[in-house]
Amino acid sequence: MPPRPNCEAASAMGSEQVRIRRDIASMSAYTPTTSLDVFAQRLGIAPENLIKLDANENPYGPSPKVVEALAALPNMQVYPDPESGRLRELLADYTGVPAQQILCGAGADELIELILQLFIEPSDVIINTPPTFAMYSFNAPLYHARSVDVYRRADFSLDIEAIQDAVSRHDAKLVFLCSPNNPSGGLIPLEDIKALLELPAAIVVDEAYIEFAESESLAAWVSDRPNLIVLRTLSKWAGLAGLRIGYGLFPRALMPQLWKIKQPYNVNVAADLAARVSLQDIDFLLERVRQLIQQRERLESAFAELPFLSPYPSRSNFVLNRVEGLSAEDFRDRLARAGIIVRYYNNPRLFDHIRISAGKPAQIDRLLDVLRTLPID
Repeated sequence: MPPRPNCEAASAMGSEQVRIRRDIASMSAYTPTTSLDVFAQRLGIAPENLIKLDANENPYGPSPKVVEALAALPNMQVYPDPESGRLRELLADYTGVPAQQILCGAGADELIELILQLFIEPSDVIINTPPTFAMYSFNAPLYHARSVDVYRRADFSLDIEAIQDAVSRHDAKLVFLCSPNNPSGGLIPLEDIKALLELPAAIVVDEAYIEFAESESLAAWVSDRPNLIVLRTLSKWAGLAGLRIGYGLFPRALMPQLWKIKQPYNVNVAADLAARVSLQDIDFLLERVRQLIQQRERLESAFAELPFLSPYPSRSNFVLNRVEGLSAEDFRDRLARAGIIVRYYNNPRLFDHIRISAGKPAQIDRLLDVLRTLPID
């Protein structure tokens, strides 16, 4: 696949005249996945012949009621409600957390940034637990935080004692956790969360995939835990990844401070409407979630029978696999040539791993047919 533009080289041009931050000039760029159309152009394959299983998107898309509502969206020339009041009321019904403790954002990514803005002063430390969602450590230096990595064990479980020690040694203000974890899919045990909540730090638990976990959310804990923040999203279970809509559940004492720093019109009118309509069609959407869970379980069983894949147990809508017998990068490229896009991580802990999202039954049929005939040297 062609390389991304060399942003670092471009930023260095004329640096004597436009003196950008030196730490940004020296940092590496984040490499996101891209759209179906871009993949189609790169691979020379028509979009309708591609199966995109690399970004944990919901292949069923949004509720048909969302599509209908967006087609009739009125007043696009008018700014949205800066408080997302009606949406927060519906989220309160959905989560059981009072609307006064809910803040909406342009995806959970924006809320991660807001948390860093709220807590971090230059040189403050956050605790990151890789392999995990990359945006915690990516955003940290942008807000002048230092990210201290406490690596997960070989089975991707948390090293609780090491986290406790790191918080103490570095006087860390924030601990970012993902449960179910991305990319490994594991759910953090409740006793581990309880132990970490005893720390003198804010504990941020990202529950982007909790609807797929068939487990209780930590939402009910927020009102009683002054240092617990829970992040949620409608990107995955409700099929709204392209509209960027997420929300955070915060201790009541933090809300006045968050309102000070949130951009006033951060949730656009289309995302706000789509989220509200989704929350009024929950049974339909959760049935699709159940279908994706069935396909995830199907993937786990099928992968375990293949000699070159070793899947990890997942409580999300994807499965992480160790690849054996060929490089994971080559494995990704072979699938891409067959029109199937999966996620490869070019970093030390995951260089021999591939993450594959659950899809529709016909998509999984095609994936498994390709894998069963894949030539392994």
